[in-house]
Amino acid sequence: MDRRTPLVPLRYITLPGHGPEDVVADPRGRVLTGIADGRILRIGSLEDPPAARVERIAEIGGRPLGLELLPDGDLLVCCADGALLRVALADGSGRVSVLTESAAGERLRFCSNLVALPDGTVYFTVSSQVHPLHDWLGDLVEHTGTGRLLRLAPGAREAEVALEGLQFANGLARSADDSFLVVAETGARRLTRYWLTGPREGQAEPFVEHLPGFPDNLWRGAPDGPIWVALAGPRVPPLDLLHRAAPAVRRRAARLALNAPFRPSGTTGVLAVDDDGRIVHCLTRRRSGFRMVTSVCETGGRLVLGSLWERGIAVCEAPEVK
Repeated sequence: MDRRTPLVPLRYITLPGHGPEDVVADPRGRVLTGIADGRILRIGSLEDPPAARVERIAEIGGRPLGLELLPDGDLLVCCADGALLRVALADGSGRVSVLTESAAGERLRFCSNLVALPDGTVYFTVSSQVHPLHDWLGDLVEHTGTGRLLRLAPGAREAEVALEGLQFANGLARSADDSFLVVAETGARRLTRYWLTGPREGQAEPFVEHLPGFPDNLWRGAPDGPIWVALAGPRVPPLDLLHRAAPAVRRRAARLALNAPFRPSGTTGVLAVDDDGRIVHCLTRRRSGFRMVTSVCETGGRLVLGSLWERGIAVCEAPEVK
């Protein structure tokens, strides 16, 4: 699908903190997100911004990134400082417990996003083994290819490596039948399929390539719905050329990029893909006041956008189901 349609903003809800990097919707239509100071927030009444209820439900003591709601009501959280956490929400305590802080005998770094399978297995991504979160731009420029997909078996205390060599591994989503995972490789502008079952179990292959922007977090609500893809920024052609340069050249360019002022592009975008890798929706907006969309979820017939850059979430019109 090449035709793009406008991304229509409806309202903006300011939060008491910066950088709601991931957004997920609960069964009651409320949105959960984590902000830079470590608080996990829940936002209700999205249809009426002045009356929107924002409540703190937990604090993890680190920088929350990817979130995953479990069927029992608890929340899994990727902490950028290097841990996979579980937050007790079902009992209202907000108690935080550590599921793992290591993989293959090494301490975790830059945990990014996750999914939980029905059998209790958790897959999660590590974006980079070279650059931490605050230097994320350095990894995109250097093109380190040190991202990983990790697997934590039920009851295990240490994760194992399922897939490595990924270009800034980021969002994760399950297929409708749980036969594969979709992994966002932000640095390569592609989605990768990792097979969980069948003759290709444990193998990876391109799923959607040459995206028009940098894919970040992924979201799937109902199994029969699409996988929503947040695009953190549009394609940068000079960066494509730089990625073909020698490693030493890319490292120097990364150092320069980290010392230069950064402001996200004003072009905002989200995609929706089906389980065959077809793009079924492509929504964009130029000169957007809401920048660097790092997550998107759907609830109540609306799209909700999160951002590592902004101090709130945006509520947009969802496209019609075809």
